[in-house]
Amino acid sequence: MKTFYNTYAICAFAAIGGGLFGFDISSMSGVLGTNGYKTYFGEPSGYRQGGITASMPAGSLVGALSSSFIADKLSRRTAIQIGAAIWILGSIFQTAANGVALLCFGRVVSGISIGIASSIVPIYQSEIAPKEIRGRVVSLQQWAITWGILIQYFIQYGASFVDGGPKAPDQGTACFRIPWGVQMVPGVILLGGMFFFPRSPRWLASKDRWEESIQVLAHLHGGGDVNHPKVLAEYKEIEEALRFEREQAETSFGALVKPRIFKRVILGMSIQMWSQLCGMNIMMYYIVFIMKGAGIADELLTASIQYIINVALTLPAIIWLDRFGRRPALLIGSFLMMSFLFISGALQGAYGHPNPDKTDHDISWVIGKEHSSVSKGIVACSYLFVASFATTWGPTSWTYPSEIFPAKVRAKAVSLATASNWTWNCALAFAVPPLLWSINWKMYMIFGTFNGLALIHMFLTAPETKGKTLEEMDDVFDMGIPAWKTRPAGSRLDQIQRDIEKGELKVHHAANTAETVETVEPKTS
Repeated sequence: MKTFYNTYAICAFAAIGGGLFGFDISSMSGVLGTNGYKTYFGEPSGYRQGGITASMPAGSLVGALSSSFIADKLSRRTAIQIGAAIWILGSIFQTAANGVALLCFGRVVSGISIGIASSIVPIYQSEIAPKEIRGRVVSLQQWAITWGILIQYFIQYGASFVDGGPKAPDQGTACFRIPWGVQMVPGVILLGGMFFFPRSPRWLASKDRWEESIQVLAHLHGGGDVNHPKVLAEYKEIEEALRFEREQAETSFGALVKPRIFKRVILGMSIQMWSQLCGMNIMMYYIVFIMKGAGIADELLTASIQYIINVALTLPAIIWLDRFGRRPALLIGSFLMMSFLFISGALQGAYGHPNPDKTDHDISWVIGKEHSSVSKGIVACSYLFVASFATTWGPTSWTYPSEIFPAKVRAKAVSLATASNWTWNCALAFAVPPLLWSINWKMYMIFGTFNGLALIHMFLTAPETKGKTLEEMDDVFDMGIPAWKTRPAGSRLDQIQRDIEKGELKVHHAANTAETVETVEPKTS
């Protein structure tokens, strides 16, 4: 079977796992405005709708916590494929749902898949990619999420017009069964396509499959030449890091709670927590309600613009993240999101009033038609908020946790960080509908405050990691420099590569034979 080794191709294809998350987000947001969905499932609102929405992140929490055991034992690639298979099964249950119970069960199953994929895809990407483009290719995970949201939303939007359209009182079930069935397609593609890509060289090394490891490294970074200086330098880095970890004689669970690693675990979990508490997924899940409250006539179409912005403005972040760094993205993003949420909440608080339509069980606070300019301002703030997230926290929140941990604990630590994401995602998905109903515009102030707290937290605790190899993260976090004083610096890998090129360093490896082969001889004068 042919194996493809182009780094961009590998990481882009694996990112379909992130696309599954996006598909699920808009598969729910798109149906909320259709009478077919409302009628069939008994007009869900408040805690009932919150429970339906939250069932997916609840499953994702389980998937994230179990992902490290699968990835460490069976490989990162196999874990992604298992996630894809579970996704197909969950989509079948959702499509066949005959009531809220089976719908929730299907969303839990799909959630398990998303939990596995969202944990392991960034790890696989970060272990495949060279340090110079690691941020860029791991950011493809977030871009795939935005594409999944956009594609599924427009499938959902198109399906909403079947059987007389979304406002038809007798609309049938095709409006939600069609898009939920289409969800299976990316899962099938991901499951089959991953067979054509390599396993992680770092996972292979951790299993003492050194020959396979250096062959993969050679194909990835040396044009197939196992004696390429860059390949040998990276091989040496991986070998020394694994030797050091094994000399510590600690279990991976024991290492997680050591102070030097535990502070990184807390940082990774915090970044994923703030990525939820910033309010972005609320905008994705319940944007239809937000637009409806703002007095927008066609809330489904207006909401779709937000998804387009999310896709378009994630691309600049992918291009620039390795140039400008992770830390500026986190700080600037928090400040901008805080500002737009406060402005939006203030506009709604100053110009809104209780919803006079007592039959509307979705929203309790609306902007009157006499304040059309205010409505436009609220929509603009929503768009600018999404643009701020897409260019900063969106890609960085996946990239940063995937790169800061040593090999021994990487899968388990990232699974804990991702579990933090899904814990808060679940809590917010369940709590926001009643929050939006009971405190309406004040909810924006709460999430604006969360962004302010995230800004302070990241300023104090998140050092810059761009330009460093995965094996150098111990140096970044253990050198005792405060996070706000860290600056991008050269990589040790570059010096090792130069020493190999000059013949001042010899690297031994086993490739194609069972013997140890000296691959670089010192130069003679």
